[in-house]
Amino acid sequence: MDPRPLGATSEVGRLRTVLLHRPGAELRRLTPRNNDQLLFDGVPWVARAQEEHDAFAAELTGRGVEVLYLDALLTEVLTRPEAREELVAAAVDDPRLGATLQRAAVTHLSGLAPRDLATTLMAGLAHDELRGGRGLAYRLMGRGDFVVPPLPNLLFTRDSSVWVGDQVAITSLAMPARHRESTITRAVATHHPRFAGTGQLYDASLEHLEGGDVLLLAPGVLAVGVGERTTPGGAERLARRVFARGLAHTVLVVPIAQERATMHLDTIATMVDADAMVMYPAVADSLVAWTVTAGDELPDDADTVELAVSGPQPFLVAAAAAMGIDRLRVIDTGLDPVTAEREQWDDGNNTLALAPRLAVAYERNTVTNAALEVAGIEVVRIPGSELGSGRGGPRCMSCPVWRDPL
Repeated sequence: MDPRPLGATSEVGRLRTVLLHRPGAELRRLTPRNNDQLLFDGVPWVARAQEEHDAFAAELTGRGVEVLYLDALLTEVLTRPEAREELVAAAVDDPRLGATLQRAAVTHLSGLAPRDLATTLMAGLAHDELRGGRGLAYRLMGRGDFVVPPLPNLLFTRDSSVWVGDQVAITSLAMPARHRESTITRAVATHHPRFAGTGQLYDASLEHLEGGDVLLLAPGVLAVGVGERTTPGGAERLARRVFARGLAHTVLVVPIAQERATMHLDTIATMVDADAMVMYPAVADSLVAWTVTAGDELPDDADTVELAVSGPQPFLVAAAAAMGIDRLRVIDTGLDPVTAEREQWDDGNNTLALAPRLAVAYERNTVTNAALEVAGIEVVRIPGSELGSGRGGPRCMSCPVWRDPL
């Protein structure tokens, strides 16, 4: 077992290790015909997106953060027969294909070297790239149709896994275009030596739950947004598990609008200090939370044990009470409604804290970044004009693997 620490108990403890995915061939699969289905608002300039991501990673490594790259970890686990078998099976588990095409795809994928297989699992496999394709489904496909669809949203590593304490939750992604991302994350968490022996808190077979909806407000306190991507059932299941495993004492369940602009809780609020968050002002006064606690001590994850639920209360009131502080400081996105709406859409709320009062943000959100600095938060500005076409900022693009305790 690798002796290096793993886990996180807050959003702002000093970041030591993070999981990123540098955008690659999967983004080159996006076209005006499929970008909506693949959850992008446009067709990004891939070379520029890579430059922007490299600048992001350089800022992290320059501040002593260890960057793990998903493609490298995936390539390493694909040297293991059991991991290869799992991931190939997941890639062809698609009712569109039919049994004949599935067998042909398995044969093709199974013959690839680990690095080539990793690339194909991420970038997809088009009809005209499949060696030995046959069967009715294959014959009726167009040349550019995908036998294995690409995964352009792998860029957003926050969503398919989240660490709570020393355990990792492999999440259940809501959108069909993203389902297979969790199979990759689970394979890495299960088979890579870096994560050997790590407890897995959640599983992709469970109710929908996405990492962008999970905020570690303080040690023992989680906020979980429920809306377009995470269901109330997912929030309840996560609450049961963190209580049963002693990873938290309070979960705040926060309803958010079920729309693209507010797909996750971290699109409207992120922590930038132990007692401060940047928040979209249009929701600051209306956001509420239901407070969920274990009630009687839970001996296990049993679904038959009732949780204690109270509320709703204003989110900021409930959060401060759960965190044991007088109040939670709020820094507004923008200074007027129009600027706030523009900068929220451009991920002005989606910051990544590297330490208390030190956060990475997109440079384009000039008003929000200035407000953060007035509030005493040092802002590390990064470019994101192309990266943002998938609607995600620095927090979305990063999964902390190890943070120092506060």
